[in-house]
Amino acid sequence: MKYQRLQKTGSFRSWRTIVNLWSVVFFTAIIYDFFTENSLAHEDVILAISAIYCAALAIYSAEKEFRRWHHMHASIHPGEVYVILWTILMVFIIAGNIAFMPGYHIPAEVSASYVAAITILALTRESKNYYKRRHKG
Repeated sequence: MKYQRLQKTGSFRSWRTIVNLWSVVFFTAIIYDFFTENSLAHEDVILAISAIYCAALAIYSAEKEFRRWHHMHASIHPGEVYVILWTILMVFIIAGNIAFMPGYHIPAEVSASYVAAITILALTRESKNYYKRRHKG
């Protein structure tokens, strides 16, 4: 029984690790792409990383909500952290684009991934609030 519990928990933790890894990879690629004026975007590297990042984030968030609704989720890893980091990165990229890199164009995949992260946060927060209201008593 204890082994099965650890195995299930380990699976969930691995998704969090994967999301964290791809967040670092994606943010690094975005910054590199900015300073090299779209070198990764032109080669569709940003597109590939974006797709992997968004898929991993969606899977992790869905599993987290599934676990919450099946009373198997107790840890707190707020999605706000991802959105705050995304917002800081986007402000840096937009301000830097205006001030220093007029030849740089923010790839659509970057903007779409930011919107996806915000959307996932909004949905999971609403689900969490609904769960708390429903299981209050």
